[in-house]
Amino acid sequence: MQLAEGNQSSGATFILLGFSEYADLQVPLFLLFLTIYTVTVLGNLGMIMIIRVNPKLHTPMYYFLSHLSFVDFCYSSTVTPKLLENLVVEDRTISFTGCIVQFSFVCIFAVAETFMLAVMGYDRFVAVCNPLLYTVVMSPKLCASLVAVLYMWGIVCSLTLTYFLLTLSFCGSNILNNFICEHSVIVSVSCSDPSISQVLCFVIAMFDEVSSLAIILTTYVLIFVTILRMPSAGGRQKAFSTCASHLTAITIFHGTVLFLYCVPNSKNSWLIIKVGSVFHAVIIPMLNPLIYSLRNKDVKESVKKLMNHPTQLC
Repeated sequence: MQLAEGNQSSGATFILLGFSEYADLQVPLFLLFLTIYTVTVLGNLGMIMIIRVNPKLHTPMYYFLSHLSFVDFCYSSTVTPKLLENLVVEDRTISFTGCIVQFSFVCIFAVAETFMLAVMGYDRFVAVCNPLLYTVVMSPKLCASLVAVLYMWGIVCSLTLTYFLLTLSFCGSNILNNFICEHSVIVSVSCSDPSISQVLCFVIAMFDEVSSLAIILTTYVLIFVTILRMPSAGGRQKAFSTCASHLTAITIFHGTVLFLYCVPNSKNSWLIIKVGSVFHAVIIPMLNPLIYSLRNKDVKESVKKLMNHPTQLC
């Protein structure tokens, strides 16, 4: 009965407030986010292309990096176009179906990125701690299986949370005080009891965050212990350099997630949540390819070759 009741909301519409309260900033924000999105698309698709066409980059580390770029591109493309649209039009409505679909895809890609970074941490652990067995342990079959599992888990999380959102009913003013159809803002305008959906979302989010951080912290403790035991200073520096980009990426990503978890639930916190959500959904997908390209010698050399002699990479 509850699901049928929720289906009556399928014709409902939501209003994404976004940054509409800052009328004078609409054009500057549009230009800023358009620039960020352009860099995101070019950076992530460029990273995927460089990895695909350069045989030297056909290794497990770059295989995972190409999927991270794919996830970042999809994540940003799910959120940013609607954000840009709402900055230039007065009608900021989004249909119930459109909002649920956006949430579903955001959930898939957010979960996928969380565990993609954990898998990349495991890859660095094997490379540093068991370099002689690296190609054996990180076989193409294992890499493909790890990526398939994390995508499937993202889909499972998304379908579960989406199902319970569909059991809710919506009536009256459905104003979402954000630029994205995020779980907390959707349930905040529900006129039925959202407690089950809220608890489930909290449990899934905590499990994903804690388990992925546990994997990352465990692997890096073992990596640092191994590095400190290396007799050569040059070997230690090389080992640290292979992990630097990944450490930077996970610090920014999980730092933002933990920051959003710690924001107090009050009216004054909505702007902080919006800014944090922008950083998480719009800016981080742009930063990841820059982090890996600027700090990675192989990628920089591939970019130079591609720009100067495109045929050399083929």
